[in-house]
This record gives sequence, C-alpha cells and structure tokens, in this order.
Amino acid sequence: MHTETNAHGASGTSEVAFAHPEITAALRDLEHRFSKSKRFILGVTGPPGVGKSTFAECLAAHFGPETSVVVPMDGFHLGEAVIAGTELKQRKGAIDTFDVGGYLSLLQRLKRRDEDVVYAPLYTRDIEEPIAASIAVPAGIPLVITEGNYLLSPEPAWQKVRGQLDAVWYLELPADLRLERLIHRHVEFGKEPAAAEAWAKGSDEANARLIQADSHRADRILPWN
Repeated sequence: MHTETNAHGASGTSEVAFAHPEITAALRDLEHRFSKSKRFILGVTGPPGVGKSTFAECLAAHFGPETSVVVPMDGFHLGEAVIAGTELKQRKGAIDTFDVGGYLSLLQRLKRRDEDVVYAPLYTRDIEEPIAASIAVPAGIPLVITEGNYLLSPEPAWQKVRGQLDAVWYLELPADLRLERLIHRHVEFGKEPAAAEAWAKGSDEANARLIQADSHRADRILPWN
C-alpha cells in the first residue's frame, strides 16, 4: 500500500540528504530543543512536490524510531464520502479540503502528552482516503514531526495549529524540478500524463502560490533537493 509518507530508503540516505550546511545547522539546533522529558513538535512545510514527506522520513530516520515519529497533516484530508459530487472534489488538496479542527485536536493531545499512546490517521494514495488510527505515538517519543502544506497559513483556524508547533521549517526547491516531480507523482498514482500535468499546473500550483506567500512566517527556510 502506498501512503502519503514514503520512507523507502530513508534510513540509508538521511545523512547524505542532510549534508547541506543550512540543514546541518538546523539539525544541530533541534537536537538541543527536546529531551525524554520535554516533547518538541516540529512542523515541516512547503509547496506540493517539494519533498516534505521524504524530508520528514529522513529526519525521523536520523533520530531513530525510539526518539521520533512522523504524523502527516494529510491524514486529515476530507474523505470521499464528504467531497464526492461537490466542487471540493475538483480542488482536493486545497486548504478548505482538510479537517483543520481534527488536526488541531490531535496536535493538542500530542502536546499534552498525558495519554500512553495517541493514534493518528494516515492518508493512502492507493485509495485516496485517510485511514484512522494508523500511526501510534507513544508518550515516550520526544520528537513529533508533522508535515503538511498549510502550517503557516494566517487563517484563524490554522493559526491555532501553528500555536501547537514549537517550530516550522519551510522547504524550497527550484520550481521546474518541483513541477517535474509533482507530475511524475500524479502519474505514478494513476493519472494519465496530460491529466497529471493539468492538475499540477492548475490546482496544485494555485495551492503552491498560497503556501509560498506565507514562507516568511517560517522559523527556517531550508534548501531541499
């Protein structure tokens, strides 16, 4: 089953992937900001196709499974039962096609750290649906990495999300490479090439412009390729 987070090879490539000096500096700072007794929730954001999922999985591999876990925002996509037959279906991935309240509630539970285990949903691209309770976050895990498009949005509901995050890192990638990767991903998950290009240059690009406009709100802006 393909999921939104693709960890294939992450553990073997994290050190190479993080060789850029700006990322190395960010990691060094992060290592001093959490401990077994103090949980840190890190947000990773950037436009569609920039590689947020890969970055998050490399980051989790760097720190190891006893220390970190990835909880993607995409687990809060509205389900097909909600968007089917509506105009939201044609804009899936836009900011109003996510359950921001549900995401906020999860982050608040993770922040409180008063439950033995919190279970988070995971989005699967094979069926284009979120699946509940697919990621276990034990109370002993000190670093939670959450990645998604709209972590820096100034909209009131999303500002509450930002308030639960201890830091947000924004990833950058040259636009032509990002678009190429995005089209390839859509084809890989079933779209015809022409449809994949149209979606990437249409709905995805509209979302990308919105996300890029908020990049100045990030704690760090990191190159990622």
